[in-house]
Amino acid sequence: MVRQRFQPLFLSLLFSLSTLSACATSTSSTATPTADGIWDFTMSSPFGAVNAVVTLDTSGDALVGTFDLGNGRLWAIEEGVASTNEITFRIDRDGSPMVYDMSGTVNGATIVGIARAMGAEAPWSMTRKD
Repeated sequence: MVRQRFQPLFLSLLFSLSTLSACATSTSSTATPTADGIWDFTMSSPFGAVNAVVTLDTSGDALVGTFDLGNGRLWAIEEGVASTNEITFRIDRDGSPMVYDMSGTVNGATIVGIARAMGAEAPWSMTRKD
């Protein structure tokens, strides 16, 4: 008799737990990568190595941020766009005719991309600091 009373309760509890587990699994697998955060940037180019601490922030498909090259040198990200795991932006170096067109793919704690400037291309990468 006791077994018959607890069987529906047990089945209900089992169903609830399996439903919650399925929801948690589907939520985590559909999360999109985010570029938000602080990153260590490195690029080797024909013009020399570039290292910076990069701060990125997305709002919808807009991407803003800065490249901190040290010694007070800050380059603002311009025309930034973030779409799913792809980012694009421009960097206009102060006082220089060189403009970098940057594109990259966010993959967890790394971003890998290509910089284009003055007809040349150079690979770059970022590793999440925070």
